[in-house]
Amino acid sequence: MWTGLLLFIVFLYFILTRLFIIVEMREEVIQERLGKYKKTLKPGFHFLIPFVDRAAYHQEMREQVIDVPSQTCITKDNIEVTVDGIAYLKVMDSHKASYGISNYKAAAINLAQTTMRSEIGKISLDDTFSEREKMNENIVQEIDKAADPWGVKVLRYEIRNIRPSNEIVDTMEKQMEAERQKRADITSSEGQREARINESKGEQQSQVLVSEAQRQRRINEAKGRAKEIELVATATANGIRRVAQAIEKPGGSLAVQTKLVEQYINQFGKIIQNTNVSVLPVETANLKTFFEGVATVSDHTTGRQTVKTSTSKGAN
Repeated sequence: MWTGLLLFIVFLYFILTRLFIIVEMREEVIQERLGKYKKTLKPGFHFLIPFVDRAAYHQEMREQVIDVPSQTCITKDNIEVTVDGIAYLKVMDSHKASYGISNYKAAAINLAQTTMRSEIGKISLDDTFSEREKMNENIVQEIDKAADPWGVKVLRYEIRNIRPSNEIVDTMEKQMEAERQKRADITSSEGQREARINESKGEQQSQVLVSEAQRQRRINEAKGRAKEIELVATATANGIRRVAQAIEKPGGSLAVQTKLVEQYINQFGKIIQNTNVSVLPVETANLKTFFEGVATVSDHTTGRQTVKTSTSKGAN
């Protein structure tokens, strides 16, 4: 009795599960009747005919993230790199995704790997790091073109890692270190060059200032000498003018001659006193003429003194 009841419960459960189906919001279900496509069941509650209808395929309608395994690729410059990525897919047509291909996820992964190898082989190792975005776009275009008959849309693709071999990594590190050292040397040399330029500019400006100061000093000295010459010339001219005015006055010419004779006698006496051998001017060889000139000067001097004396007495 209990065995029959248990079998009835199992049979009833089997009938109920085959009689209706609840489709969730995130999926679509492909209904087949007697092995043929009947319709696509949208989210909600649906009845089925037991042993006639069945839910053949459940298709996820949300965006799906597929991990593309790493693989070894060869760049244009014959360097091996290990590359992996992530693909983002979405089923747009559940009927095509169910009957167009057996496993669209595996097909998308294989196609992504093939396209990635092709794209890596077109560029050099250095360009793989700088043109990653371009490679992503090309991979998306190739996969999307092939996945269109499957009812699948490739939204985007991201290359996750590009890893060269250890030997290449060591070489790249040495190259980067050499490049950094080169930039440091260039920066240092540019700094030294700027320092030398600034030093030469400062020395040049210093020389300009020194030469300007020397030029100004020479100008000032020249102005001083010119002023001195001008003053001496003015004084000399004034003295000559005064002498000329004195000569033009009565007795002025005689006074000049008397002064010259006195200076002559004084200088002549000095010559005789300071040397054992005296060299006399030619004019002194004629002593008669010399003393006549002296006598004439004495007479004029005496007469001048007499005139002064007479004038003084007359005044008294």
